[in-house]
Amino acid sequence: MLMQLRQDHANMARLLHVLSLKQKKLSDGIRPDFRLIREVVDYILEYMDQFTIPLENLCGERLKERNPELDELAERLSADYKRMQGHLKRLSDDIDMILMDAVMSMDQFADNLKSYLQEHRAYLKSERQELFPLITEQLDEEDYQQLCAALPENAHIHLERLQDDYPELYREFKGEPAVAV
Repeated sequence: MLMQLRQDHANMARLLHVLSLKQKKLSDGIRPDFRLIREVVDYILEYMDQFTIPLENLCGERLKERNPELDELAERLSADYKRMQGHLKRLSDDIDMILMDAVMSMDQFADNLKSYLQEHRAYLKSERQELFPLITEQLDEEDYQQLCAALPENAHIHLERLQDDYPELYREFKGEPAVAV
């Protein structure tokens, strides 16, 4: 399970990198592919709802059962996550407005996107530095088995769906050149 979490972090970091490249273009005054940004945001929101939140809730609860002193860390990470998710949902709404050709400050959108990226990266860093070591220390093989059994059934198919549902994003994710349409 910890290996899965580490792989998920690596995949999320790559997705955030794709967004950061688009944010850089926007900051440089170049209009990025907002449909691709939309795909990344949709994918991250869906992944959060269907996989990340259930897994982190399970891990947090198990860790608190093992060591009640970890309640503060679990609550802080949960609050950070909810704030980050809210920020991403606001960006999603802004992207909808941009794609409908509504008037919106691109500088403000670029700043909001940059802020979200910093927030998400900081969250991933907190998990790596604080949560992952606790998982290793506090949970045993039986815990891992129970947590794995409690994961949503479709948790392992998200990256596979990425290729099918979001082909442009998948090319960016894999570092392949985008095909001009």
